[in-house]
Amino acid sequence: MKREKYIVSGLFLLVCQAIISQNICIRGKVTDLLTDEPLIEAVVFVRGTNIHALTGVDGAYSLCLQKGSHTVTVSYLGYNPKDVRISLGDRDQIVDIGMESNTQLSEVTVSSQARDERVNTLQMGVEKLTAGEIRRMPALLGEVEVLKAVQLLPGVQTVAEGSSGFSVRGGSPDQNLILLDNATVYNASHLLGFFSVFNNDVLRGLSLYKGDIPARHGGRLSSLLDIQTKTDAPEKFGATGGIGLISSRLMMEAPIGENTSWMIGGRRSYADLFLKMSADENLRKAAVYFYDMNIKATHRFSAKDRLELSGYYGKDHFGAGPGMFDYGNATATLAWSHIFSEKFFSHVGVNLSNYDYGLESKLEGAQATWKSSMTDWTLRFDFNQPISDLWNLNYGLSSTIHAFDPGFVAAKGFENIVIPGNKALEHSLYVSNEQQFSERFSVKYGLRWSLFQNIGSATVFNYDENYRSVDSTVYGAGKIYHTYPAFEPRIGMVLKLGRSSSVKANYAHNVQFIQLANNSAAGSPLDIWFSAGPNVKPQEADMFALGYFHNLKNDAYETSVELYYKKLTNVIDFAEHAQLLLNDKLDGEIRTGSGRAYGVEFMVRKNTGLLTGFVNYTLSRSERTIPAINHGRTYLAPFDKTHSLNIAANCDLSRKCSLSAVWIYATGNPTTYPSGRFDIGGEYFPIYSGRNEYRRPDYHRLDLSFTFSPDKNSAKRWKSEWNVSLFNAYNKKNPWIISYLQDADHGLPYAEMMYLFGIVPSITYNFKF
Repeated sequence: MKREKYIVSGLFLLVCQAIISQNICIRGKVTDLLTDEPLIEAVVFVRGTNIHALTGVDGAYSLCLQKGSHTVTVSYLGYNPKDVRISLGDRDQIVDIGMESNTQLSEVTVSSQARDERVNTLQMGVEKLTAGEIRRMPALLGEVEVLKAVQLLPGVQTVAEGSSGFSVRGGSPDQNLILLDNATVYNASHLLGFFSVFNNDVLRGLSLYKGDIPARHGGRLSSLLDIQTKTDAPEKFGATGGIGLISSRLMMEAPIGENTSWMIGGRRSYADLFLKMSADENLRKAAVYFYDMNIKATHRFSAKDRLELSGYYGKDHFGAGPGMFDYGNATATLAWSHIFSEKFFSHVGVNLSNYDYGLESKLEGAQATWKSSMTDWTLRFDFNQPISDLWNLNYGLSSTIHAFDPGFVAAKGFENIVIPGNKALEHSLYVSNEQQFSERFSVKYGLRWSLFQNIGSATVFNYDENYRSVDSTVYGAGKIYHTYPAFEPRIGMVLKLGRSSSVKANYAHNVQFIQLANNSAAGSPLDIWFSAGPNVKPQEADMFALGYFHNLKNDAYETSVELYYKKLTNVIDFAEHAQLLLNDKLDGEIRTGSGRAYGVEFMVRKNTGLLTGFVNYTLSRSERTIPAINHGRTYLAPFDKTHSLNIAANCDLSRKCSLSAVWIYATGNPTTYPSGRFDIGGEYFPIYSGRNEYRRPDYHRLDLSFTFSPDKNSAKRWKSEWNVSLFNAYNKKNPWIISYLQDADHGLPYAEMMYLFGIVPSITYNFKF
């Protein structure tokens, strides 16, 4: 792609002042508009004066002004600046101010959500869910699932039955950047995908950016899922938890003095405890469980400085007498926020991400151990300057060191197998701005510059036109032997057609330097991440989107239509029968080409009344054209689904009882079927169709949930609820794996389908105090 297409959007810096005088006082609280949580150390100032204030630990502020009309402006890192027009007479006033986040969505109730947000904000292709909405959705095996809720959003598809992986607008799961407190999560699944690693009790909220990823983040083509843990400072000790049929959880939080608070949350499944009661000796020795833990500590050194330390650790164990398999994630974040002035904020963070897995065989004569891992260390600086009521400048830089360890196998009686690890550096600089030309028309634009560097020691193989290795080059330790620079511009606009409708458009160019080697649609914990290098160019995507947003009946109903077109360059697929595991010549299995994805997304949401919910429908197509695959003919991408329909509804039957339902329909995934056979000496061999020429059966499912909350409106500190759920209520046998076998007697081929779930009932007792 020619460099001329990358145009630096520009950097704008204007300086304003704020002024004030004293007479009548106003006071109130600054809170998150979605959660009602207090925003600590928010800057409240009055335009035209020099009087300002910082909010305290409860979000409270107080200002004294002259009589008359004033414009109060509130700024807070990560939130859109807000102007409030007030008129002061002879009496003091209480003015509470709610702020809209521009990076994340917070927790709690649907009623606190800004219903006109989709109409008024510059963001497009952004989907948000409150923790309260997630809790109301039917649970699988008694556990409320964050990623299962994400899969219900328009343009988002599940990749396989029971899986926590998801595809956004036709992309593969590894094209989604998943962040937990700014630390990358490389495998977000527990129990092979039936659960996710995210405990809803500890979360503050989430935002999904579909293609138009903010300039401060990059490295993925399809989406950013930004998940943040709770940041509010509790006034006293409290706890939230639940006891289910398969797993239980507990979250506790409390203050330490006036300036410090802590939170800790954990989960543990216990299917293995029931197996120990089995009459079968092998089952009694089996281990199938997961556990995880979240921790967070916050300390406020002053009104201008806050330090946060958060971490996550989780593991899955599968084992029996002859062997064991485990995998897990670990993340850590240390972040310092500082206020230089009412118009200059900074955020400095250090992030650690780790994913590892191991297999162990104890069979006599075949003892073996296999270990693999990858680790990231990231340092990032982010700055925010709301310079004036027309300008909001964000800029920063980051640097990450990736360490890939593809595999080490030690087998008794055999020579160890070691796939050499490798390292890479990924740097970025970014700047973005939001500019309001009038009350009706606003634009945002930004530029991200990325630099990816491969580091030795490494052995790089060279291949001929038939992908056969002909020689290799060895690079010493610490040697930077290959570099890829990339420019990633973004631009977007919103034109308000009235108070309740708007048109939006955006363009984004995204580049991805690391990707996942996995040719299974169902996903696997045996993840092998590999980087761009001399033989593998980074993948690139140009995303164009246009949308119309309209609210009805005083924002009681939200409607939207979004069209998108995505052009892919250097898109990656793998050769037929590719050997991905323990292969030191993995880049020889890679085939590259071009692709495209396009579609339209419709959404209708009802926000008020006894019955609330949403309906969304997506019509889409995703294709690949790779010269070395399918004889160069264009074929469907693995996660292409022509039609997708999601319906979610929640009905408050009474003050204590509610009923929720979710119905899902999607076209079946593309697949490759045997289309014929040939005979050699009486033995039959299949002849397969072209790549992804057929489809699996369509997928559909109904989930139901009933919640009884006897203490919902009680003044008691201890509150509890019972939740009963039915997953797959009408027992649809959706295919998980389809195998193609051959009749031993007559040699006739036949297909055999394996499904995971029939009807799955569950019951959970939730509590909070």
